Amino acid sequence: MRAFRRLLGRRHRLIAAAVAALATVCALVGLRPDTASVTVLAAARDLPGGTLEAADLKTVALRPDTVPDGAVKPGTPVAGRVLAGPMRRGEALTDARLLGPSLLAAYGPGTVATPVRVADPETARLLSPGDVVNVLAAPSTWEGAAPARTVAEDVTVLTTPGGEQGQGALIVLATTSDQAVELASAQAGGHLSITINHHRG
Repeated sequence: MRAFRRLLGRRHRLIAAAVAALATVCALVGLRPDTASVTVLAAARDLPGGTLEAADLKTVALRPDTVPDGAVKPGTPVAGRVLAGPMRRGEALTDARLLGPSLLAAYGPGTVATPVRVADPETARLLSPGDVVNVLAAPSTWEGAAPARTVAEDVTVLTTPGGEQGQGALIVLATTSDQAVELASAQAGGHLSITINHHRG
């Protein structure tokens, strides 16, 4: 009987030791850093929007569960693409941030990105992506004092690329194809200006 108790006690100690060892292994696995990562492009500094340069971006390694949908991978040609809005330093770049089909998808079928140049750069500096504006056209000469007319109503600003302003300020609008044609015709024969409406939503 005593021998049986000794054997039973030895087995209990072995089981306890095995359980302790398993707990130690689990703890070590839990403390081990996750070496899996995904490399993506991110803003190298605070970016205001507009045309991207290679120096504006850097590569960062993110945990797979923190990578946003549509994240842009290193090697993707993005220099010269237009950033639709401001980005914070370290923020991952996604396809929705770039002017193109992914950005326009939010505006429904039939929407096109229409660049226009407004005569007053100071007014353009007041704009941010998402602002809703009316576009007015006035003749390039004042002969006959023709009044300005509205050529596009309630159109959304996609981005304000900035750059050279000798010929006015460039902005990119989300318009219909018909509005794009009207804006192009008005721009060819006169000066464009804007009025700012309330945001959508």
